[in-house]
Amino acid sequence: MFKLLIFTLVGVGAQLVDGALGMAFGVTATTLLVVSGVGPAQASAAVHFAEVGTTLASGAAHWRFRNIDWSLVLRLGVPGAIGSFFGAVVLSRLSTAAAAPVTATILLAIGIYVLLRFSIRPPVVDGARTSPHTAAFLSPLGLFGGFIDASGGGGWGPITSSTLLSRGKTAPRTVIGSVSASEFLVSGAASLGFIFGLGSAFFDNLLIIAGLALGGVLAAPLAAWLVSRVPATLLGTGVGGIIVITNAQKLFSTFDVSGVLSAFGCVLLVGLWAGLLVVAWRRSRLSAAEAAGDLQRFGTGHELSTLPEPRSSSLPPAGRSERIRQAGRSRPHAFTPR
Repeated sequence: MFKLLIFTLVGVGAQLVDGALGMAFGVTATTLLVVSGVGPAQASAAVHFAEVGTTLASGAAHWRFRNIDWSLVLRLGVPGAIGSFFGAVVLSRLSTAAAAPVTATILLAIGIYVLLRFSIRPPVVDGARTSPHTAAFLSPLGLFGGFIDASGGGGWGPITSSTLLSRGKTAPRTVIGSVSASEFLVSGAASLGFIFGLGSAFFDNLLIIAGLALGGVLAAPLAAWLVSRVPATLLGTGVGGIIVITNAQKLFSTFDVSGVLSAFGCVLLVGLWAGLLVVAWRRSRLSAAEAAGDLQRFGTGHELSTLPEPRSSSLPPAGRSERIRQAGRSRPHAFTPR
């Protein structure tokens, strides 16, 4: 019962992160499971099997709200499923001692990516509801993302969603919906790979799977509340920092880095994390000011700056008032009086 409670809490934490950011369930859950003493292969297997149900429900919800480009799902998800199957088989063949540093290194790299991705301003994106990317671009991305996702215990969302969003050619809702739907294929293929690689040992993870699923269900309403209260930049930076520091300590332990060097490394990482949290907090305040129309947004083709004062000598008072009203209706372009 105590173990079920621990795994349920892991599911709660991972779902809070995923619900607020739209990614990083696998990375967060695998990191917490490994810290709690679960082997890397068993942790990744349990996370992916639990994600089969959660991604199916997520994909159905996105389909209902028309957030899915099915051509993008197939061109990204099928190569991703192939990569995740082989990633699961490779991880299953490694011993626990050999798999621990491999998984920690992958999670550390993904944590750094998430940390930097959310501590800077998200890129400007297009509003296209279908993706213009070809299979020549999506297939390698899906193959790589699926392999890293299964072998490292997570990373499908941080790798694929962030890459597609950074390209700025597809609407965010379409990217998130299509990536979520394609993750069902990735999770299912990874689960088959772990069954093939671990054999009967795979079914020793049923308690972990039950805890993750229960925690995810319990945390879903709280995650919906959290995303409306905490800026994604701040939360993503916080979670990325936790993933980086946790897996860095795991690597320090694996390679017998201790004493002053280990302490210096931890202090350095915490200091950098705190600095990026400050940057993320300032970014979140800047975004709020832009949303209120108080600042100028660059790169979108629309100016949100306040109107300049017209020259008093050029128009009579009534004329100035009329021109200001007309300029207000025609914003976001700034008014330049004659």
